[in-house]
Amino acid sequence: MLAAAIAVGLGALGAGIGNGLIVNGTVNGIARQPELRGTLQTTMFIGVALVEALPIIAVVIAFMSMGQ
Repeated sequence: MLAAAIAVGLGALGAGIGNGLIVNGTVNGIARQPELRGTLQTTMFIGVALVEALPIIAVVIAFMSMGQ
């Protein structure tokens, strides 16, 4: 049970750091080239969606390991 909690916590921590880096890069890019705002935001949302899959997968694996 403790291992499952650690796995979910680390997955959420990694996703939080990743999202912060993605948004930071997007804001810097928009500040440098405001005309690319739409393209950068679209790319950011795709990246955030992919990063958010990590904690979901961690929760699924944690539940699977608790069942055994």
